[in-house]
Amino acid sequence: MSKKSYKSGFVSIVGRPNVGKSTFLNRVVGQKIAIMSDKAQTTRNKIQGIYTTKEEQIIFIDTPGIHKPRHRLGDFMVDSALSSFKGVEVILLMVNATEKRGPGDNFIIEKLKDSSTPVFLVINKIDEVHPDKLFAIIEDYKTTMDYAEIVPISAKEGNNVQTLLAQVKKYLPEGPQFYPEDQVTDHPEYFIISELIREKVLELTREEIPHSVAVVVEGIERNENDKVQVHAAVIVERSSQKGIIIGKGGKMLKDIGIRARKDIEILLGDKIYLDLWVKVQKDWRDRQTNLQDYGYRKDDY
Repeated sequence: MSKKSYKSGFVSIVGRPNVGKSTFLNRVVGQKIAIMSDKAQTTRNKIQGIYTTKEEQIIFIDTPGIHKPRHRLGDFMVDSALSSFKGVEVILLMVNATEKRGPGDNFIIEKLKDSSTPVFLVINKIDEVHPDKLFAIIEDYKTTMDYAEIVPISAKEGNNVQTLLAQVKKYLPEGPQFYPEDQVTDHPEYFIISELIREKVLELTREEIPHSVAVVVEGIERNENDKVQVHAAVIVERSSQKGIIIGKGGKMLKDIGIRARKDIEILLGDKIYLDLWVKVQKDWRDRQTNLQDYGYRKDDY
């Protein structure tokens, strides 16, 4: 009896900001590799998540939410998302069941019409709407273009996620296992750690510091007590933002560190000492050299 052939391929997840792309990716790979926030445009780089079974390996690319850019960082994010349409086996267009189709969805759909790659319509957050409303949502999107598959899911609760994976598998070619079976992302630890710290900044500072923050991990080392030391800088654009992040008597920065340390210890499987400080870099989102220094490089895609 012949051995069953192995399948592998790349799948891009696109959609407006905040439709649940990162939640879906974390659900599929079984651990946190993409940061989640109720603020739009949280994901800035393309984050690859790797799903591996004995029969297939799917490499998911979670892209920044496509939106109207207002600075060079925004341009980078949109270019990064649109570039992910190329060289993949399937594109998942993720939409939010709780919101009507809007100009942002239509903009992405127009871009997808030119693609020869199969496009799945993935309707997320079905746990938040009455099942009777689903039919109307599907019918509305069917008027926009021909989708290879339409799959309603709840990334948060896990509903239909396995069904979606099974559908994706049908479109994968025979191919090699690109990554070891226990690897869930192709990003280095430095990148994931900086993202986990940035997530805590977004969580705790709310509206005061929405997207003018970058985090750079400047070093990871073991001390003489065999404890892992992580040194990281939180970059802001203005001195007033530095004051907010440090907080009264340093309380805010301490809280950010406590929360981030828990996630980083899970990631590294080790106890860590987290050394955090805040730096002001004026208008960094509009300076190409700063964008490159902080990990937003156009040659990464």
